Amino acid sequence: MRLGVLDVGSNTVHLLVVDAHPGACPRPAHSHKAELRLAQLLDDSGAIGSDGVERLVSVIHEALRAAEDKGVEELLPFATSAVREAGNADDVLTRVRTETGVELQVLSGAEEARLTFLAARRWYGWSAGKLLVVDIGGGSLEIAYGMDEEPDAAVSLPLGAGRLTAGWLPGDPPEEEDVRALRRHVRTEIARTVGEFSRLGGPDHVVATSKTFKQLARIAGAARSVEGLYVQRELKRESLQAWVPRLAAMTAAERAELPGVSEARAGQLLAGALVAEGAMDLFGVERLEICPWALREGVILRRLDHMGPG
Repeated sequence: MRLGVLDVGSNTVHLLVVDAHPGACPRPAHSHKAELRLAQLLDDSGAIGSDGVERLVSVIHEALRAAEDKGVEELLPFATSAVREAGNADDVLTRVRTETGVELQVLSGAEEARLTFLAARRWYGWSAGKLLVVDIGGGSLEIAYGMDEEPDAAVSLPLGAGRLTAGWLPGDPPEEEDVRALRRHVRTEIARTVGEFSRLGGPDHVVATSKTFKQLARIAGAARSVEGLYVQRELKRESLQAWVPRLAAMTAAERAELPGVSEARAGQLLAGALVAEGAMDLFGVERLEICPWALREGVILRRLDHMGPG
C-alpha cells in the first residue's frame, strides 16, 4: 500500500510518501516539505500566533493535495514538540481538524524517542548490539538506549536547535557571552540524564538522526546526500569541537555557504552543534554514525507492525 506520513515538526511540515507492506523495507516515493519554523512562531505567552496557525492550516492543505496526487491510501499525521508545548495546542488541533479534516496525533517526547529508536534498530539490525540513538529536532533533543526494538531508557529534553536559537542566540553572529551561556545551559540539561543511561552499561553502536546531525557530518567531511542512503557517514567529536568556534564566528549567511547547509537551517546550526557536542562529550562518544531513518520511518514501521503479515 502507499502510505503518507505527515510530520508537523518544529521546523518543517513534511509529507513523506512510501510504498510499503509488512515485512518489506518502506520505499520512498515522494517528499513534500514546507519550512514553517513553528518553534520560532510562539508569542510571549507560549502560544502559536494567529499567523502561524493560518500558515499551518495552509501548509497542511498543500500536503493533502500532494498526498492525493500521489495516490496515498492512508495518511499518518502527527505533531511534535512545537504543537505539543504550545499554550494553545488544543485550539490549534481543533482548528486543523475543522479546516482540513486532519486529526493530528501529538506525540510525547518519550514517544518520539522510542519511534526514532525503532527506526534506527530496524536500519542497523540486531548485529548492532546495544544502541544509543541521539536526535536533535527543532524543538527538542531525544536520546534513547537499548538492546531490543523498545529502548530501555528514553528521554526528551527542550534542547531543539530552533528553540535554543530563538531563546539564546539573538545576534548574527551571536555574542561570545551568549554562546557561552547556551553551552552551559545545554550541558547542565544533558548532564541530568546521563546517570539514567550510564547505569545500563556502554553502547555497542552510537547513531544520530536528524537534519542537524546530517549537516554537521557533511561540513566535517561526510559524503554528500546524492551519493545515496547506503554510504556510511560519521561524525567525530574531534571534528565537531573544531567546528563549533568557527560556526560561532560566522553569520547565518556565511554558514549557508558551507557544504550541505541549507539557508533555512543555517541560523540554527550553531545551537545544534552545541547540543551535539555536549551530548557526545557527556556520554563519552568519540564518533557516531548518521542513520538515514528517523521518526517518520519509525511511525511507518509501527503502523506496518500493527497491520500484521500478508
